[in-house]
Amino acid sequence: MKVVILAAGYATRLYPLTLNKPKCLLTVGNRTILDALCGKLDVLKDLDELIVVTNAKFFDQLVNWKKNAKSRFSIRILNDGTDSNDTRLGAIGDLRFAIQQCRLETDILMLASDNLFDAGLSGFTDFAKSKDGAVSVGLYDIKDPHLAAKKFGVLEINSASEVVSIEEKPEFPKSSLIGMGIYYFPKDSLHLVHEYFDHQEAKDAPGYYIRWLGGRVKIYGFQFSGMWYDIGNLKALEDANQAFSGKK
Repeated sequence: MKVVILAAGYATRLYPLTLNKPKCLLTVGNRTILDALCGKLDVLKDLDELIVVTNAKFFDQLVNWKKNAKSRFSIRILNDGTDSNDTRLGAIGDLRFAIQQCRLETDILMLASDNLFDAGLSGFTDFAKSKDGAVSVGLYDIKDPHLAAKKFGVLEINSASEVVSIEEKPEFPKSSLIGMGIYYFPKDSLHLVHEYFDHQEAKDAPGYYIRWLGGRVKIYGFQFSGMWYDIGNLKALEDANQAFSGKK
């Protein structure tokens, strides 16, 4: 299994903190967001490589981070070649870029680099592997559907945890379950990433891709517990700092 962490965004809503630093290298609590994510990967026994996709602006900083990273698995830093928010490839574009550049033919755990959570990942990957050939999505219950309006990808699942509805930033959410930026793509589904971009209405947000996938493969949702923060703006960063300060 490979892990792909998407870190090629420009985080304009976090300016001025991210004018000259990637969001994943911002410190929350006592370590960077990227180090916190990597700390959760060590328990995944079948993981053999971490691939971090960044951009031309922040590539050197991620290469320097790699030099000091303490990890039992190999780390590869990819430069997607973009240098501004206007030219970014987007989440699914960067996933396709990683698949092509690394010639990936194995299961992929994909993580957004702006998510902080205190639950482990082994429960999710075990769940995903039990769903032969299906895609799995990490879910978080924010309790009130109104809080998700126009902000998150909203999903509904049935009693078997199969996703039955997906809406990207809906005005009137049907559910309080939102996508966390955690995905498991089995190797047999990777060719669909390339097919998706042949679709004339393809968009770069993961929610649109997952919804498109729904007509082609089964998709299951795994609900995480504990704390979760989407570091999308300065207020979220401040709240996460308070919540994670002092945590190991």
